[in-house]
Amino acid sequence: MKVHFCVVGRLRASPEKQLIDDYIERFDRTGRALGLGPCRITEVEDKKNAGMAAEAELLRKAIPKGAVICTLDERGKLLSSPDFSKRLADWRDTGRQDVAFVIGGADGIDPSLRAEADFSISLGKMVWPHMLVRVLLAEQIYRAATILAGSPYHRV
Repeated sequence: MKVHFCVVGRLRASPEKQLIDDYIERFDRTGRALGLGPCRITEVEDKKNAGMAAEAELLRKAIPKGAVICTLDERGKLLSSPDFSKRLADWRDTGRQDVAFVIGGADGIDPSLRAEADFSISLGKMVWPHMLVRVLLAEQIYRAATILAGSPYHRV
């Protein structure tokens, strides 16, 4: 199952980008044997003046047809890392070809796109900058792959 990050905004060379690239590279290596990956990031333009609805339209175009749509949103479900890995495995095992993790811009994800989501995840009650959300998600997909592979990376 291919993994897609469909995100608002462009991430330039930065420590965050280095972390994301590192975790995605690790995920791609670990996930390959598990039927997970590769992971690709599609960045859409930040539409500050046009609003969330304009960003939502660009995000919809970035989401592969038939993909599981999973938004990252403060109103979403709180999952442990093992529960997240199980969710990924369940999507894979039911024959889903793609999962798209959607990360909105500074104002979040338009309600109409949130309503289209198959699932929504919260990273906690705090609001995180969307660039850090990318880092956290990249680490968690790598962690999920290691859990599924039985690796000692995740310690209980």
